[in-house]
Amino acid sequence: MTITKQVARNIIKKLLKGEDYRIEVINLINAEFLQFAIDFFKKIVEAKLKNKNITADWYKNEFLKSSLPSQDIAINSGLNKKTIHNMFNSSKKEIVIDASNKHYDYLYNTIKNLLETEQELDLTLTIKFKGVSVDLNISESLIVINALAVKRAELRGGLWSTSGKRVEKPLMLALCRLYNVPKENYAIKIANKTVEDADFEREVDFYLVEGNNQYKCEVKLMGRGNPESADAAIARDSKLFVADNLSETNKKQLEERGIYWVELRDKNCINRFGEILRKLNIPNTHPQSNWFEKIEKIIDEVVL
Repeated sequence: MTITKQVARNIIKKLLKGEDYRIEVINLINAEFLQFAIDFFKKIVEAKLKNKNITADWYKNEFLKSSLPSQDIAINSGLNKKTIHNMFNSSKKEIVIDASNKHYDYLYNTIKNLLETEQELDLTLTIKFKGVSVDLNISESLIVINALAVKRAELRGGLWSTSGKRVEKPLMLALCRLYNVPKENYAIKIANKTVEDADFEREVDFYLVEGNNQYKCEVKLMGRGNPESADAAIARDSKLFVADNLSETNKKQLEERGIYWVELRDKNCINRFGEILRKLNIPNTHPQSNWFEKIEKIIDEVVL
């Protein structure tokens, strides 16, 4: 799952203006999901017509066959690869196929048992494509609806996570360039730095550098009151925590541990970042009153 350059630019612009960025991600989720749904319905029409004279389960034959990509097999069965990996500590294709088939059989039997107690309910889903239509009975319709729900959940989780990772470093770069911080006073990674945790540099979003001091900066685009947001900065011994929203409890936790914070939803966030730079003795120049005109060019430079 990817966040386009334009979406990343829009998110950073909204964050720096103190606006809510979520509509950008929501629009992307909607677009990708609706395209998936259209493509999925087309495949259903083709599969149902292909298997119209076969008494076996046409959906399972076509949508869980081993020749499909493992991610598609999982989604079609009502699971996703991440869930399978968490269940079996592996997402090898043979494991995905086995787990998907077992889950599909369980789902099918669950629907069958449910319909036996809901005999007054009926549902027919008709899909038309290129002048040809197919009807799905209630069992088939519920299986398709469930697969679509799982896909949307997967897209939602993946794109929210990706959006944060996609803009964290460019956001910090934009703030530093807005304040004309010299290149030697910030870094995405610290060269030749020895760390015990192999994932350490991946987890640290950014560094501010002053002489021999290398200050870790953590960025989290999380909502107000999320208890994990401040915990991440504390656990990684960060010096600066930048967040979309922070609760008063979060702020108090950070301040008690000597961690500076910037709340992007606060209209004063740009000035606050400058104040923190000065407290850390990081060279900088306060931006002019028309700073937002300058930020357009900066965002183009930092979002690659």
